[in-house]
Amino acid sequence: MKTKASTKHAVGTRDEWLKARLRLLKEEKAHTRRGDELAHKRQELPWVRVEKKYEFATEKGSAALEDLFQGRSQLLVYHFMFGPDYAAGCPSCSAIADGFNGFAVHLANHDVMLCAVSRAPLAKIKAYKKRMGWTFPWASSHGSAFNADYSVGFTERQQSVEGVEYNYRRMSPMSADVSRAMPEGPKKFAAMCGTDAATYLRELPGMSSFVKEGGVVYHAYSTYARGLDGLWGMYQWLDRAPKGRNEDGLWWSRHDEYDKR
Repeated sequence: MKTKASTKHAVGTRDEWLKARLRLLKEEKAHTRRGDELAHKRQELPWVRVEKKYEFATEKGSAALEDLFQGRSQLLVYHFMFGPDYAAGCPSCSAIADGFNGFAVHLANHDVMLCAVSRAPLAKIKAYKKRMGWTFPWASSHGSAFNADYSVGFTERQQSVEGVEYNYRRMSPMSADVSRAMPEGPKKFAAMCGTDAATYLRELPGMSSFVKEGGVVYHAYSTYARGLDGLWGMYQWLDRAPKGRNEDGLWWSRHDEYDKR
């Protein structure tokens, strides 16, 4: 007598599973090869000389963009959402940054420096970094045009009147566009950052890469929004879990807040 399975998911024999798995393996290999091709295309993008002089505050003192390389020829910048009026860093950026400690040392020993950059003053960054238990480099761009120039920091006028350029498209007004895409997000995460939704949304996430050659710094690549998916370590694991991301809204918190929920 057969017992009815309690799950609504397809249930099969080991042979059926293996046949389906081998079909999927072909697609996974094609996806991997396509990913390799895209990586090469990223590397083939023309470099743009960085003409503007930026000044950052770091735990080692004032620094120019070239100083953030710390002797390496390549620099990866994570544009961390932590505005001057935030009380704490963005929970989403924090979930991404939780993986930085582990691999930053490997990158640093492969001629690549990883550094987070935020508009919050250095004192706030240092306090939050200590709270999170992070050791990777994190610089403050407070008072600099760096975030604005790389499309991750905006003024109130840009947000409410002029519109902003983000992820290579025009968003006008920004707050309305993002609220439609993530209706619960701005208010929930703004509250978690100790601010209001409009202020929270004057920062947006991204990553940019730079290279230094012949004493000259060049901008090589930037990505935003879903382009950051590959940096979310937890999502790479969830995509391989039986139920996938299994999301219904914004479920994550900072790693030190789960026990308080």
